[in-house]
Amino acid sequence: MSLLDHRLVVVTGKGGTGKTTVAATLGVVAARTGRRTIVAEVARRADVSGALAAPAGEPFAETQLRPGLFHISIDPEDAMEEYLRDQLPSRHLADLLGQSRSFGLLAAATPGLRELLSMGKVWELAQDERRTPGARAYDLVVLDAPATGHGVAALAAPATFARAARTGPVARQGRLIAQWLADPARTAVVAVARAEELAVAETVALAEQLRARLGMELDGVVVNAVSSDRFDEDAEARLRAALTEDIEGASGWAVRRALADLGVARAQRALMERLAGDLGLSPLCLPLAVDPQSGSADLDALAAVIESDGHVLREVRGKGGQRS
Repeated sequence: MSLLDHRLVVVTGKGGTGKTTVAATLGVVAARTGRRTIVAEVARRADVSGALAAPAGEPFAETQLRPGLFHISIDPEDAMEEYLRDQLPSRHLADLLGQSRSFGLLAAATPGLRELLSMGKVWELAQDERRTPGARAYDLVVLDAPATGHGVAALAAPATFARAARTGPVARQGRLIAQWLADPARTAVVAVARAEELAVAETVALAEQLRARLGMELDGVVVNAVSSDRFDEDAEARLRAALTEDIEGASGWAVRRALADLGVARAQRALMERLAGDLGLSPLCLPLAVDPQSGSADLDALAAVIESDGHVLREVRGKGGQRS
């Protein structure tokens, strides 16, 4: 089963690892395969539009960025209003309640409600029959989820509310969304890391949290901004021999820089091997690719890497944690 054959791909990981870049790149790859794809962000963020050098759309609006690729920035308040209109018998009553200051304060003070509403909207985006009037279905939703711990909390929010409410529409909706998210045929989780000690440790902890709290497994790991290992043993030996000749100037700087880069690449490779051993997953490695004009990540170059060597698009865990 391909990663892109799911209805929802949740991208999370340690902050600062390039999570948004990877989510946007997966959206680009999916759209190129002909899938109608939307990349969703939460907490009113609109970083994906910037990554794709596209103007940000209206808040809570599904905006087309490229052919077949859409974006939405989910605002919990807008998600609340949409939920009320769906659940209450009249739009007037829903608008009245949504505009109530007392109700707004109560909603803001309820722990986890923002996460529940945001995940409810993500779930709605992934349905064949959507509750949003006139909205078309998507083949794939890519969620640029909050970083590690907050990302797990967001995924857990529907089940948490279902247990707390026990009965009523909130409990029913929470159970429905929680069961849908926990289905490995519908939802896949991808962790983004850097080949750095702290990021590797946090990725392993993320896998443990997913398993312990949600009974879910990581389906893929992307290691971002990996240095290329450009020198074999013979080349390294020649570089070290050149260094002993006390070369100076630009040539000496170039040799020292090459050996330093070699050391970084080897250290990164050792961390990636440890990550693969701890998780039982072979990471997809993405290079540091920068657009020379914008100075931001070159998503088309990264998409080409995934398309040419994207085992993460093919090797996905099936039910029971087995690779399929």
